[in-house]
Amino acid sequence: MAKVVVVTGASAGVGRATVEEFARHGYDIALLARDPDRLARVGAELQSRYGIRALSIPTDVADAEAVEAAATSAEAELGPIDVWVNVAMATVFAPVSQLSAQEFERGTRVTYLGQVHGTMAALSRMRVRNRGTIVNVGSALAYRSVPLQSIYCGAKSAIRGFTDALRSEIIHDKLKIQLTTVDLPAVNTPQFDWAMNKMGVKAKPVAPIFEPEVPARAIFFAATHKRREVWVGFPTVKAILANRFAPGLIDRYLASAGYKGQLTDIPLAADPPANLYEPVPGNYGAHGRFDDESKVGSWEMFTDRHRSAFWALAALGVIGGIHWLAKKHNV
Repeated sequence: MAKVVVVTGASAGVGRATVEEFARHGYDIALLARDPDRLARVGAELQSRYGIRALSIPTDVADAEAVEAAATSAEAELGPIDVWVNVAMATVFAPVSQLSAQEFERGTRVTYLGQVHGTMAALSRMRVRNRGTIVNVGSALAYRSVPLQSIYCGAKSAIRGFTDALRSEIIHDKLKIQLTTVDLPAVNTPQFDWAMNKMGVKAKPVAPIFEPEVPARAIFFAATHKRREVWVGFPTVKAILANRFAPGLIDRYLASAGYKGQLTDIPLAADPPANLYEPVPGNYGAHGRFDDESKVGSWEMFTDRHRSAFWALAALGVIGGIHWLAKKHNV
């Protein structure tokens, strides 16, 4: 009998690439996202291409009751959940001074509490069977925040704290449940076209950029191997280490480079799409508009499997990079 995975944010971006990866390995999949039409198209494509069962469940992960109901439907239709992957996110590109409390609340409910809701729904079922795997998708920005993304950075930092606390509880209770975090670099997804944006020009990921299939492979690896966490790509490693060695220097560097590194020169439309409160309709897929600039591979498996041996080399590289930044920006 095929294993069952639930993936949130499954209709586009990293979530869309992730369901493709699990389907390719024969998993039956419950797909959770807000847009019912796009979700249905993804489910139909997966069933046709891979011959797996795909259950589309329109769900706003900010709603705990809706997530719980989705978990119940998934098990009723597909069987016991073996893996739960929390991918869904929402953000706003803007400085804190231009954000409202309502925008902070909504972004946090989707990106942080959405993962809490998914984890709780999965955990309550996995505890009974004393087996299963939960994958929370984090970010390098959980370790090193950047300007213009305070909502997202705060939520990803909260995910890290929540996951670490829960992991200790699982160990205390001697449960055979695997809890892992996959921290992502910049990824070429549609979020840079549909996230709420108050900057007047289109946003872009900070180079180097990776195609969504790279984190999708890392997520599948994390779900099928016993790893505490997986850092995807060397840029993630550099960001985490740099912040440990010289956070004040990185603060000043990002103050001068963090804005232009995330913004293009392309003006926004008069009424640009924004998916914070409602999904943006359209036939969006896993990829955004940065295919020409994106990498199709990374060292994410290497850095996880051989992290102890890699630390010394990575630290040397980061120290060299910090020295270069200090000279370049006179800080």
